[in-house]
Amino acid sequence: MKAKLLHEQQGEKTFVLIFDTGDEVASGLLDFAKQHHLASSHFTTLGAFSDVTVGYFDWEKKEYKRIMLPEQVEVLTLVSDIALNQGEPKVHAHVVVGKADGTAHGGHLLEAHVRPTLEVVLVESPQHLQRQTDPESGLALIRL
Repeated sequence: MKAKLLHEQQGEKTFVLIFDTGDEVASGLLDFAKQHHLASSHFTTLGAFSDVTVGYFDWEKKEYKRIMLPEQVEVLTLVSDIALNQGEPKVHAHVVVGKADGTAHGGHLLEAHVRPTLEVVLVESPQHLQRQTDPESGLALIRL
């Protein structure tokens, strides 16, 4: 992954991240967030994956059901926020992908490998967001 700071003004920063073929997206985003100490960010994305695993949160089991799509897909949308959870950046990303037959699948982004590219525009706000573990779901949710 390559990254470049495009703009910075009054504490707000805009980065572009370019993932190349074979790069793993979820871990790459988290690594970038940690490296740049991101605490209140959001991003949008365009590109494609050679494979993707999404998650659907099973309320009864309090865990994500893993849904694997081991095929080339187009990224129709990938949106996320990054907030602090116990002092560390946490990436919360949802993705919708399109298959060759025109069907769409989506969920919480768990893992994805890029092919041929993924273009991310990430904006960091000067105000920080905090996550706290919700006792009912067990999920780290943003608390204002």
